[in-house]
Amino acid sequence: MMHQEAERSEQGLRIDKWLWAARFFKTRSLAAEALTGGKVDVNGERAKPSRTVRPGDRLGIRQGPYEWTVIVRGVAKLRGPASLAQGLYEETEASRIKREATAAQLKLQRPPGFDSGGRPSKKERRRLSRFTGKGW
Repeated sequence: MMHQEAERSEQGLRIDKWLWAARFFKTRSLAAEALTGGKVDVNGERAKPSRTVRPGDRLGIRQGPYEWTVIVRGVAKLRGPASLAQGLYEETEASRIKREATAAQLKLQRPPGFDSGGRPSKKERRRLSRFTGKGW
């Protein structure tokens, strides 16, 4: 345990590995894709997947409608449980408030396709089957 803490404290790590270990992305390739797409910045600058991240760096992460602003507190070379992953960073208060407001707003919105009028009429069904090429 003490050896792992020593690894987490001072050394740097590739940012794609760190994002994967901190559980922001499910795979390293998704993290690298987000980095090349400009969805992650380090200290206000766009980052490449090979950039080294160290404790004290400020990361801006955009994923879908959510945005995180986090400060790196530790570096872990292996992906561990979520409780350890949350110890690798500290989210800023403004980021947390903004993310929770976005989540509440999305919860109140209707899901796409919600405005369906029920079952299609006979005329609409015939149009759909002509469109899809599936005849009765």
